[in-house]
Amino acid sequence: MKFLTLIAILALVWLVGLFAFADRVRNLTPADDPARADAIVALTGPSAERVNAAVRLLEQGKGKRLLISGVNREVRRQELRALTPGSNRLFNCCVDLGFEAEDTSGNAREIAAWAETKGYDSLIVVTSDYHMPRSLVEIRSAAPGVTLTPYAISTPSLDDSRWWKAAVTARRMTLEYMKYLAALTRAGVHKLTGDPAPADADAEVASAEAAPA
Repeated sequence: MKFLTLIAILALVWLVGLFAFADRVRNLTPADDPARADAIVALTGPSAERVNAAVRLLEQGKGKRLLISGVNREVRRQELRALTPGSNRLFNCCVDLGFEAEDTSGNAREIAAWAETKGYDSLIVVTSDYHMPRSLVEIRSAAPGVTLTPYAISTPSLDDSRWWKAAVTARRMTLEYMKYLAALTRAGVHKLTGDPAPADADAEVASAEAAPA
């Protein structure tokens, strides 16, 4: 009986955490106009709006340079340029492409290495709203001395306060919450031990999700 009570309590805590996470995600947009930082980073994903928004921030002078992290290795620079707003001059002078990252923790390592090489202490992070909490955890773990400002891109299907009533949005939010918890756990272990955890949150739930981050 005590065991069942414990399971029920843990399930309730998990459920409350899920709805708190969802509320946090929904409150990330519309994003506030960010203060100027040393640079801007965009994490690639299913929506081109992440990169487009980051380029617009660069045009507005919100950072010196932009890193697009997680670019497909088969995509050529000219092809990406053709799909983004802004001038050729700005893209050619001030946009760097990262091809090494294959998941969110890989994004974080790529961003941390880039920021260290460039000597940047503050970054504006551009990614989708549901992806933002986990991205911040991963980047802070990889680059603890860098100040991060989130600039979230809205996911319209998640804006509805009753997101849990639709199977697609409920699944996306739940799986992202699971990834977020895994990232928090891994970051906590890293902070305590100084050793990076072997697995990425994306990989830990890969069997349960087909959609990209």
